[in-house]
Amino acid sequence: MPRALLSVSDKTGLADFARRLVGLGWTLIASGGTARTLRDAGLPVTDVADVTGAPEMLGGRVKTLHPAVHAGILARPTETDVAELAAHGIQPIDLVVCNLYPFREMVAGPDVSLTEAVEQIDIGGVTLLRAAAKNFERVTVICAPDDYEPVLAELTAHGEVSAETRRRLAVKAFAHTRDYDTAIEAYLRQPSAAGPQPPVSQFPVSQLPNTLNLSLPLAQEMRYGENPHQIAGLYAEPGVGPLGGRLLQGKPLSYNNLLDLDAAWRAVLSFDDPTLVIVKHLSPCGIASAGRLAAAFPAALASDPVSAFGGVIAANRQIDGATAKEMHELFVEAIVAPGFDDEALDCFSRHKPNCRLVAVPHPVDERWQLRSVAGGVLVQSVDQGDPPGVEWRVVTQRQPTEDEVAALRFAWRACQHVKSNAIVLARDNATTGIGGGLPSRVDAVKLAVAKAGERARGSVMASDAFFPFPDGVEVAAEAGVTAVAQPGGSIRDEAVIAAADRLNLAMIFTGARHFRH
Repeated sequence: MPRALLSVSDKTGLADFARRLVGLGWTLIASGGTARTLRDAGLPVTDVADVTGAPEMLGGRVKTLHPAVHAGILARPTETDVAELAAHGIQPIDLVVCNLYPFREMVAGPDVSLTEAVEQIDIGGVTLLRAAAKNFERVTVICAPDDYEPVLAELTAHGEVSAETRRRLAVKAFAHTRDYDTAIEAYLRQPSAAGPQPPVSQFPVSQLPNTLNLSLPLAQEMRYGENPHQIAGLYAEPGVGPLGGRLLQGKPLSYNNLLDLDAAWRAVLSFDDPTLVIVKHLSPCGIASAGRLAAAFPAALASDPVSAFGGVIAANRQIDGATAKEMHELFVEAIVAPGFDDEALDCFSRHKPNCRLVAVPHPVDERWQLRSVAGGVLVQSVDQGDPPGVEWRVVTQRQPTEDEVAALRFAWRACQHVKSNAIVLARDNATTGIGGGLPSRVDAVKLAVAKAGERARGSVMASDAFFPFPDGVEVAAEAGVTAVAQPGGSIRDEAVIAAADRLNLAMIFTGARHFRH
């Protein structure tokens, strides 16, 4: 009679699966809570302790770690192994059903102590899965309830599980334990995890990890990627929605939607005052701050109303009804904000039912950014703005006015989210023209000036990197720009400063660069 060992944390469908196994002539072995669940369902079950001859120990930490269990799982169908089992009075185990303690779910909760987290680190379960998966030539391993039905179908039809299925399930089990260990390692590596930390020489918080471990399940399969002929999907932590939030309205987010929303969301979080960012094709086309969001929207839209059509919007405050009414005439694909009040939700459902609304109450705190390249992954720390200790320095004869400095600070923060070469014109806490993503900096200035039109006059300009030649500031001055912020550091800085003095521009060297390739 074949034997199945069951030890699961997720008991979804367990009783029905076990009942059908019994109906097919299987003997059930189970531990702890799994055995109680099966008995409560009226099923005959043998306790693991009766198989091992040893009780559960250390509050349940030791249950299945015994030769009577693991020899039964690991034994191969050879004369030698069969004889050795018989000599020790051990019977083979043919099916292992096991999933692990909910470690990810535990540590995702608020105020979880290190002690509580450590108790959710499964030992016996991982060993069961690895043992059964290693011996997949004879043993079937199940680590997820969605595999119950396929296994039962094969057992019912053929009396055994096919070699192909056993191998597939072994791969799944190894992936399950891999992801589990990765989650534990990631949690214990966090500086926020209480208790002793890894030695600084091995895992310095300020430097790159020695190994990059990624284990993210498929959260959403998309219709296509950037183009219809490309397949795409979103991989994310279990239970985490888009950008760490929740889709409140509209169709599922597309690949391009998520890229644009991420760019807009990261940009808007850089501002302290109520702010709106409009993004089109990964590039901001309008950014504005005001005392209230409803006033910020028209200012952001005025920066480039043509490009804003069909874009996405991010807000760093809850969107209220007044702001929703301001937006309802512009076609936008998606909007992300910390939340939406009832009046805003009603307005969008009536006037923009297809617009995707994403609420992200608590922004994800990220340390690293990842980008794929052929054959590898590039990793860098997140650009959080100017690093500590960097100070602005006026380098021209004319000092900027207080209003110009305020406008330059706004423009400088905005240009950090524009693709290089990035040029931003701004005044009154709003962008007036944006140029970026061009290989020539002077062309980026020309684009920003063209977008601004007459609004360029009286604006200030921020550049994400230095001006290699005076031509950029000359074009800006001709359009009416009055002050410039740039990192400095070019071998032609003196020529650029001289041009600014000649044109009566105020210029500040920020001492920091913010490329966004």
